[in-house]
Amino acid sequence: MLTRVIFNQKGGVGKSSITVNLASLSAHHGLKTLVIDLDPQSNASQYLLGDAASFNGRQQALEPNIENFYQEVLGSSNKSLIGNTLGALLKSRSQGLESYTHQSPFNHLDILVASPSLGALEHSLESKHKIYKLRDAIAELSGKYDRIYIDTPPAFNFFTLSALIAADRVLIPFDCDVFSQRALQTLIENILETQDDHNQRLEIEGIVVNQFQAQAKLPREVVQQLKDQGLPVLNNMLPPSILMKESHHKNKPLIYLAPEHKLSQAYSALFAEIEQLS
Repeated sequence: MLTRVIFNQKGGVGKSSITVNLASLSAHHGLKTLVIDLDPQSNASQYLLGDAASFNGRQQALEPNIENFYQEVLGSSNKSLIGNTLGALLKSRSQGLESYTHQSPFNHLDILVASPSLGALEHSLESKHKIYKLRDAIAELSGKYDRIYIDTPPAFNFFTLSALIAADRVLIPFDCDVFSQRALQTLIENILETQDDHNQRLEIEGIVVNQFQAQAKLPREVVQQLKDQGLPVLNNMLPPSILMKESHHKNKPLIYLAPEHKLSQAYSALFAEIEQLS
């Protein structure tokens, strides 16, 4: 089993799109794959499950979800323990992380959906030193999944750190602007510190260049600067395309929506690169 986390402290760089499309390609290749959505915005969850994973004033967040898992980690619920027996709590814990997942409409692809109120648990989880619980729960999934992809919030917080501690490899989405370039050093320093302090097996698998306009001068210069600094820029870059918005709207990953499209092909090439497929 291999766990990848997709992480960037900057928002709007395509984390959820990259997470879902690489996970979908993994499933399409016959690998039993799980997406874990740790971002309260729930973009990855809604991408795969559509309205079922949406929430508003009339519709509550889909359950079970990642917040329910962390509630059980704390041994309590935001909704109170009234009505919960000790036996029920023990039963839910014994089932493990798999009991919180949902099947997506696509073969071999499951998802542990996000919750908009997950952040309310952060202080309690930190104060009770629960930073390794996600790692331990994922370890228990060995033999049940071949690949796990974790989508993270655009911040270096408890949940992002938990994901990095649980992961084998990290992919860094990057869009070609000056602000992203300046933030990259801090991001990599945070990853290396996590590696030193918590997870020595963690590897930076590569920087995924997103929205890359090959004909424009600035993006080419920015990418070359990253390479000149010795940063692990992946060879296969993702071009901009309106197809991604259509993919989101139809809740259909690119490999299932338009497999021959140039963006779909770019994702397929990226997947082959990280999986070292010939």
